[in-house]
Amino acid sequence: MWRVYVVALAVVIIDQLTKWLVVTNMEIGEHITVIESFFYLTSHRNSGAAWGILEGQMIFFYIITLVVVAFIVFYIQKFAKESKWLGLALAFVLGGAVGNFIDRLIHKEVVDFFDVYIGTYDYPIFNIADSSLVVGVIVIFIYTFFDERNKKRSNQK
Repeated sequence: MWRVYVVALAVVIIDQLTKWLVVTNMEIGEHITVIESFFYLTSHRNSGAAWGILEGQMIFFYIITLVVVAFIVFYIQKFAKESKWLGLALAFVLGGAVGNFIDRLIHKEVVDFFDVYIGTYDYPIFNIADSSLVVGVIVIFIYTFFDERNKKRSNQK
């Protein structure tokens, strides 16, 4: 069980370290090319959620994040023991939520820097916490799909 919280803490530390490096070494809007026409490091700030929605609604984000964190901790305590994959997924979601929450508390905005182009589409700039949230949610969906499928198979026997 404690391993889940160690993974979440590792996500927060890596997220905050990378954001600190961006804030201290790059000007807002500055680009560093990693892979031409595909991947850049771009110093960006977001005062909203994904794709800038609900921009400037900090009180809303504080409340939602606290509710989400409480919900995730409850799920970790209740369900993470039964599956390492579910525990890992919840750790990623928890770490991502806390990482962006820290930004909102300290900076009143989230520090983003991964800038990916897919063809001519410039995907919204994101960070380690965002990536962790997405990976965690995807793993939860996959786990849930297979868990439900296994339960149906067990009930049919």
